[in-house]
Amino acid sequence: MKKKGAILGTLVLIFTLVTASFVGAKALYESKTVPKGERHHITEIVKNNSKWEKVATGSGFMEGINFDRQGNIWMVSPPTGEIFTIKNGKVVTVNKTPMPIGAKFHKDGRLFITDGTGELYAYNPKTKKRETIVNSYKGKPLNGLNDLVFDEKGGIYFTEPMGSSATHPTGRVFYLPPNSKEAVLFSENIAYPNGIALSADGQRVYISEFNKNQILSVPSLSAADARETPFVFARFEGGIGPDGLTVDAEGNLYVAHFQAGEIVVVDSSGFDYGTIRLPEDAGTFVTNLAFHDGYLYITESLKNEVWRIKVNNTGLTPFGLK
Repeated sequence: MKKKGAILGTLVLIFTLVTASFVGAKALYESKTVPKGERHHITEIVKNNSKWEKVATGSGFMEGINFDRQGNIWMVSPPTGEIFTIKNGKVVTVNKTPMPIGAKFHKDGRLFITDGTGELYAYNPKTKKRETIVNSYKGKPLNGLNDLVFDEKGGIYFTEPMGSSATHPTGRVFYLPPNSKEAVLFSENIAYPNGIALSADGQRVYISEFNKNQILSVPSLSAADARETPFVFARFEGGIGPDGLTVDAEGNLYVAHFQAGEIVVVDSSGFDYGTIRLPEDAGTFVTNLAFHDGYLYITESLKNEVWRIKVNNTGLTPFGLK
């Protein structure tokens, strides 16, 4: 009888845990009405009469586009080591560093840069000096870095893709807490983690898994409920893979689809709006993107051009502009 009682007690406990798990899942995942027709159309993002406008033409391999508090565009070029800005419609080199790839402004005005040499550093536009923020993990040098995003506290998620691929998924993503010099491993075993962004509510980290042509969603370190496990958020066809990412105030994700010549837009549930195709005379190497004053700006690195298009939604305010 004692044995039967113990077995019964174990079964009750398992049932209770499973039931609690399902209840938690129902509370965690939002239920929405099933649509009668198509969920979305790209005209919700851009009007039919919206046209791409060429902003400037530069050199190198332009990416890492973002804006400072004065509304100036800043970019970088990995193969030439240049940090750019645009003055009077022309791309101007303001400094050179080893291999800058991703760039985001901090509130204090410094431009934080992820470098292909494995270093995250801060460049001061006023003094033109740079300071190493982090270049190792547990005493070992970091591999080449690619992109970064600040969270609302000033912590930084950054990607380390170098050496990884579709057949060798060894890429990693790290988190650097505010005012810290020690990075924390956030996610690993990724096939070239490229661009990175935070969801509008800060609960998810979106990671471009470049060599598998898809976006991963991973609960952020500040997620209220971590029962949502990492999952494939969106998949694409054609091109090579997703590069830079940005999010609008409605929670929609905008994806620079490299070698596809387009921006792909998906909603906060991963459902597709469609694509914003670049003009026929533009290149297809779309690398990065940013919002500013009602426009979506992009860098295209085959012809090294900056383009913009009027969009319906405003972008999330970056940490550096808050």
